[in-house]
Amino acid sequence: MAKLALDGSSLTLEQLVQAARDPETEVSLSPEAIPGIQRAADAVAKYIREGRIAYGITTGFGAFKDRLIPPADVEKLQENIILSHAVGTGPELPAEVVRAMMIIRANTLAKGHSGIRLTTLQLMLALLNRNILPIIPSKGSLGASGDLAPLAHMALPLIGQGLVRFHGEVRPSAEVLAEFGMKPVKLGAKEGLALTNGTTLMTAIGALQVFDAQVIVRSVNCAAALSLEAQNGTLRAYSPQIHASRPQAMQAETAACLRDMLSGSQLVRPDSSTNVQDAYTLRCVPQVHGAVHSAVNYAQSVIETELNSVTDNPLLFFDEQNEVTILSGGNFHGEPLALALDFLSIAMTDLGNMSERRIAKLIDNHPEHYPSFLAAHGGLNSGFMILQYTAAALCSENKTLAHPDSVDSIPSSGNVEDHVSMGANAALHCQQIVENVRKIIAIELMSAAQAVDFRLQEKPDMRLGKGTSRVYRSIREAVPFFEKDAYFKPAMDALEEMVAKGGFCAS
Repeated sequence: MAKLALDGSSLTLEQLVQAARDPETEVSLSPEAIPGIQRAADAVAKYIREGRIAYGITTGFGAFKDRLIPPADVEKLQENIILSHAVGTGPELPAEVVRAMMIIRANTLAKGHSGIRLTTLQLMLALLNRNILPIIPSKGSLGASGDLAPLAHMALPLIGQGLVRFHGEVRPSAEVLAEFGMKPVKLGAKEGLALTNGTTLMTAIGALQVFDAQVIVRSVNCAAALSLEAQNGTLRAYSPQIHASRPQAMQAETAACLRDMLSGSQLVRPDSSTNVQDAYTLRCVPQVHGAVHSAVNYAQSVIETELNSVTDNPLLFFDEQNEVTILSGGNFHGEPLALALDFLSIAMTDLGNMSERRIAKLIDNHPEHYPSFLAAHGGLNSGFMILQYTAAALCSENKTLAHPDSVDSIPSSGNVEDHVSMGANAALHCQQIVENVRKIIAIELMSAAQAVDFRLQEKPDMRLGKGTSRVYRSIREAVPFFEKDAYFKPAMDALEEMVAKGGFCAS
């Protein structure tokens, strides 16, 4: 069983994704984090005893920030924020996103600036470790003050409210807690706010999509290299001198990857050919794929910073004498994530655009290499004609989804929260774009392998490149060469799954 200890400072992208996608992972609090958690909870309790004023602890929320709450109602205030804010809508978030949210929230609270009690945090991890997952609707967050509605749904089971999914069934949370002898908590001061205020949904979705995008940008180089062989392309455009003269991030690395994959290939044009350059979708792969890879790296850096950041409000800080200061700020604002995820969406959309254009060229008429639409007997057989339609449809959808969400803002809470990030929308749209691009890459791999087979039928002794030969074998282990029309979708789905699992990551 894998184990993950949260200390608020060292959670990595790889650790998060592994734990989110593997329910067998045991997640706990690092012993080093516990004193800080308890210190902050004790400080909140002292604030209450002394009758001091702090936003969200002894005042209302949002536009009610100037409404003082009597000490007798402080705990009820925290329960009310959970109940009143749990008004999300839309499709249920998948299990991996819910698990990622719970892990990220626990890691944030483990930093000791939020004032949550250890018992409350431990109950959330107990639910996670039993894979008792809150039902969280995907829509309803403005991305400031964080992901309020989704996080309220995440917190409902802690107070015995709302629904959970357990062993594939949707059940009342109180019922499932009782089965395990777990008691709901009565929230203390600050706890409801600590649980609901932060960038957790957009970070969770963003982390999963960044991880998957890294897999895709390595896989798409395989598809492009195989497409170049299918079309008898030239390696000239990948020469190191070209890319050394323009040192943009990841451009030279992409060209080097392509050269390595195509090393030894006999399906590329010799340098002696008078046809010295290819279409942009082959010639400019280093420039475009490299730029996309650089964008993914940027988004990853933002996400990795957020994984170990404090994103609620207000926050507790301690001096050398252990005296506390409670400060109201805006770390819940999702703008850094919204901008990064919008950038990631735009970059991945263009990656899909370029792949689709290579697919279109693969099915065009190339009588010197292979038949139109990759069909041996065109007319009776449509071949791969509609596979390109599917890729084109996904590309077009991505173009609409890639409209930047971060440029939108709708004031809320009586115009107190007058600028929001829409980062949750950016994350949800990015999620759909990444899924679409993965399908497009699978179609390119399938089409390129089909075209290569036609070339090898003419010249069976010709050798593929060092890397592309491995790619080709992997494709053929999953899907056959199609001599005639067939039910293509299972093959397309099989290759998409291989892409998702990293089966085509160029080393």
